[in-house]
Amino acid sequence: MMRPLSFRTLALFGCLALSPLALAQQQATSDQPIQQQMSAVEFRAAGLDKLDAEELASLNRWLGRKIEAETALAAAAAKKKVEDENRGFLSFGSEEPVVGTVTSEFRGFGKGRRYTLDNGQVWEQVDSASLVGVRNRNPQVTIRPSVVGTAWYMSVEGYNTRAKVKRVE
Repeated sequence: MMRPLSFRTLALFGCLALSPLALAQQQATSDQPIQQQMSAVEFRAAGLDKLDAEELASLNRWLGRKIEAETALAAAAAKKKVEDENRGFLSFGSEEPVVGTVTSEFRGFGKGRRYTLDNGQVWEQVDSASLVGVRNRNPQVTIRPSVVGTAWYMSVEGYNTRAKVKRVE
């Protein structure tokens, strides 16, 4: 059964779809000379009216490079944040392993059990792998994506058994 998309996920997809438009607007702004981006009063108040044409052109080139560099950094940071926050949902997000600690006592694997991690993620076991007789408070776990497909597998530090899980929160 497919989990319905949350408002947060839909909003995220919307933001990603609109981000090229925002970058295009930012590019258009960085292509405008500073004297067109500021009001005449602001331009004079900043003392920029005292610059000659060559000095003003130099300032505009520097501002353009600065805006482009900052925009690239912000876009990369936003992309990483989106990928990290969405690991395990559908096939969206980063495929880096999730490493965390179970926030409660781990009592082994069992189909349908939910495991809440210290990063707030909640994973549910979807296969019948079992690990009985285990009682471990706050164990470290690693959840890795499968080599092929979109499955994720959770292993608990100190044990060789792993269970197929899906992210539910």
